[in-house]
Amino acid sequence: MRDVNRRDERELAWRDHQTHEFHAPSPDLAPHVARYWVVEWSYDRPYRQLVVPYPNVQLSFHAGRAEVHGVCGGHVFKDLDGTGRTFGVAFRPGAFRPFLGAPVQSITDRTIPAAEVFRDLPAEPDVPGVEDALRRALPEPDPRARDAVDVVDLIAASPRITRVDVLAADLGTTARSLQRLFADHVGVTPKWVIRRYRLHEVTQRMAAGGRIDWAALAADLGYADQPHFVRDFTAMFGETPTHYAARYGAPAGVAHTTGNRGPAERHPEG
Repeated sequence: MRDVNRRDERELAWRDHQTHEFHAPSPDLAPHVARYWVVEWSYDRPYRQLVVPYPNVQLSFHAGRAEVHGVCGGHVFKDLDGTGRTFGVAFRPGAFRPFLGAPVQSITDRTIPAAEVFRDLPAEPDVPGVEDALRRALPEPDPRARDAVDVVDLIAASPRITRVDVLAADLGTTARSLQRLFADHVGVTPKWVIRRYRLHEVTQRMAAGGRIDWAALAADLGYADQPHFVRDFTAMFGETPTHYAARYGAPAGVAHTTGNRGPAERHPEG
């Protein structure tokens, strides 16, 4: 119970000291941009923030620096202290390669100066100013980027897709071709993206409430056994599924409704 209380205290700190905003892109930029996000925080003591990975390349503006963040292969932690603000752009998975002019895999798990990709970015970012800069940088249409975006959208929308071979069969292609497409345009493997979206659905089940049969859930997600599921979940979210469920103040294996997004998926990068 003591561990659960400490988790509850960290969740309370998040609610009390951070604010998040999300903005949709203009229609002409929607093929490239998933959303804009703004996070502001104010802490009187350091706070360790869990950041869970998504298959989005991010452009962020913080403390006078503009940086491009490649997709992270797993969760990371960031230490927040004092008062701060970050404005960010989450690009659609698969859409960033034409801006970068190189395989997106080349920046996976890396952060590079935004000036290596974009020119004339605003010093004080807001949605209109950043959108003007993105329009000036728009690349020529890339059919392969469009293909990559569509494949990721299919994965996100199709809970039945739990393996790369199923995805390849649906698309009438091969696993090897998908691996090349994802290395070039997404930055992580198709298997990683499938697991990410299916594990996100696990957190939604937790938020919906009710007891979860972990072994049956692992089988539904295409895992050979429960330990492999636990390993992947822990690598992605930074804690085991039962510990994650306990964030809702429930016994291990039970989750009560607190909203559409689980606590471990709240983070300062959109």
